[in-house]
Amino acid sequence: MNRHRTALSVLLSAGALVAGVLTAATPSVAADAPASFRQQHTQGFWTAERMRSATPLDVTAVPGAARTPVAASTAPTTVAPTPAVSAMAAPTAFPQAGGAWTGGGAVVKTSGRVFFTMGGRTASCSGDSVTSANGSTVMTAGHCVKYQGAWHTNWVFVPAYNNGSAPYGQWSATKTFATDQWAASEDMNMDVGLAVVAPLNGQTLSQAVGAQGLLFNGGYNKRMYSFGFPAAAPYDGTKLVYCSGNSGKDFLLTKDHSLACNMTGGSSGGPWFQDFNEATGLGTQVSVNSFGYTFLPNRMYGPYFGNEAKAAYDKAQTA
Repeated sequence: MNRHRTALSVLLSAGALVAGVLTAATPSVAADAPASFRQQHTQGFWTAERMRSATPLDVTAVPGAARTPVAASTAPTTVAPTPAVSAMAAPTAFPQAGGAWTGGGAVVKTSGRVFFTMGGRTASCSGDSVTSANGSTVMTAGHCVKYQGAWHTNWVFVPAYNNGSAPYGQWSATKTFATDQWAASEDMNMDVGLAVVAPLNGQTLSQAVGAQGLLFNGGYNKRMYSFGFPAAAPYDGTKLVYCSGNSGKDFLLTKDHSLACNMTGGSSGGPWFQDFNEATGLGTQVSVNSFGYTFLPNRMYGPYFGNEAKAAYDKAQTA
C-alpha cells in the first residue's frame, strides 16, 4: 500500500511546531513503559495569552508501532453521569458535520480545552469531566498526555473555555494516565488518556461542573455526538464544536469508531457520546476524538472503549 495512503493525521494542537521537522514514524518505546506520570506544573504558567497562542497542528505519522487488536467483546460496563445544575439545551441539527454548539446544557461545562507543554512548546487538546470515584477525572486522548515517547507537563484542564477565559478555573493535573498499549508503543487503537486534577476552591471537578457517564464494550454503529475545541482553520479554538451522525467502524488500519466530522487540530481528546440528550446536554461517553486519514477529509476516528480503556480509567478514578 502506498505510504501516503496509510498516513494518520493525529489531531494534536501544538504551538510553534513545524510539520517539516517531525519524523514520519512513531519512535519505539520500551514495552514496560509506565502508563502514568506524576505531573509537573508551574503555577500561573497558563495566562490568557499563552492559552490563545497554543496554535494547532495536524501531526502526521506513518503507522509503524504495534497494532494491538481490540479484546474480544465482553459484557458492557456503564458508569452513570454526575449532573450539575445547568440550563436546558435547545434541540440542534442531526446529522451535523461540524458546527458551534449553541444548545447549552451540561456538555458546555463538562467539556473543555486541555493545555500542556510538549518538548518545550505549548500545545492544546480537548477533554471532558467524567464520573469517577475521586470526582476529579478528565478523559482525553492518549497523545494529549504522552506523545513521541514523552509525557507532557504543565497540564491543565479548562472547562467551558472561552477565548482565553476560564469561567470555572484551571484544573491542574496531579497525575496523567494512558492505556498500557499507548504508553508502551503509542498504538492508535488505544489512544486513550486520562488526568486526575487537584481540587480547586474546595471542590472536586465533578462538584464544580458535573461529569458525563461512560460505557465500555458498548459495540459499534451508534447514533453519535462528538465535541471538541478545534483550533486549526476554519476553527479558532474559541468555541465548543460538535458533530453528530450515525457512526461506523474503521475498515483500514484500526478498530476505531468512524464519524463524518470536519473538526481539526485541537479537537483531540474531545468526547464521543451515544444516547446523547440534546435537552440536557448529558450522554454516555464511548470514545474520544483521535485521528483522521489525510486522504479521507472530513471524517474523524475515535478509539473503541474496551477492556484496555476500562483498566486505564479504573487506575485514574482511584488515584
